[in-house]
Amino acid sequence: MAIVISHFNKDLFLYKIRFISDIFLRANVGVSYFFILSGFIMIIAYHKKEKIGYLDFYRNRVARIYPLYIVGLLLYFFTRYSDISFYKSFLYLLGIQSWIPGKALILNFPGWSISVEFLFYLVFPWLYNYLYSKGNKSIWIIAVLIWIGTQVFSNLYVHSPAYKGPHTESHEFSHYFPLWHINEFLIGNIAGLLFVKNRKEKNYDLAVVVFFMAILLSLIFIPLNFHNGLMAVFFVPVIYLISCNNGLITKIFAIKPLEFLGEISYAVYIIHIPVLYIVRSFLWDYFQMSESNTLFWIYMPVLMIVSAALYQFVEKPMRDYLRKVNFLRR
Repeated sequence: MAIVISHFNKDLFLYKIRFISDIFLRANVGVSYFFILSGFIMIIAYHKKEKIGYLDFYRNRVARIYPLYIVGLLLYFFTRYSDISFYKSFLYLLGIQSWIPGKALILNFPGWSISVEFLFYLVFPWLYNYLYSKGNKSIWIIAVLIWIGTQVFSNLYVHSPAYKGPHTESHEFSHYFPLWHINEFLIGNIAGLLFVKNRKEKNYDLAVVVFFMAILLSLIFIPLNFHNGLMAVFFVPVIYLISCNNGLITKIFAIKPLEFLGEISYAVYIIHIPVLYIVRSFLWDYFQMSESNTLFWIYMPVLMIVSAALYQFVEKPMRDYLRKVNFLRR
């Protein structure tokens, strides 16, 4: 939701409050959290397997991610059909837009992160089959070295003459290029391996709150490039402690409505830009309404309703159908 708000008009009332606005203006760090969490969840999902079958894995990942990825593009065309071209559509549909600086944010621009995820999915079966499942510890050192190298490069590059600032090809290269995010996925994998081997459930509520506050304070006061995994030092403990926690925080987030919000979070993320464009266009065309605060309070419930519907009628049925196909094969 912080990412959704960060992409909203900057004259929204939330941006009038200094420290809150600082958080939303840097909310793109949430994508880094998602990449680390993705690596963590992959280990949780597959750690009991001796070997991952490549084709089955790729089919499962495509079925889980791709349908809503396409839906986001189709919704985008409702109000931005003039942006369509064969070249842009080709890059987006193949999920390779983030590999080309200047093209990462084409069409439904949150899709850049899905382009990065495709790289993670491509390499994970190999990593698992030849390193993780065999207990090869060299990947731990490699992951840490890649993380350090990425942080050094990211922060030196954005302060170098080669960096031309926001909304340029050099910015897209430093922030969206897939190889600068592989460290986040690997660090998430390592955290997952630690979790499945050393999980101890207890009340970690206080520790979770402390690390969460550290994240917020870092976003406000530390002037570094967080976008390529730097916040792993806080994100990994938060993910790990929440996963082990049996305290009040876990009980709260186990409430069904909040659990459902987690289920629809991918839909919220991948369609929030086209839904914003559609709602804004509709309110202007029929009511000449453009005031940001009013738009915001209409847009948010519409986004949640549409996301819930897509989860129920697109995302979930595709996932269940694939499970059925796998069952018949076995």
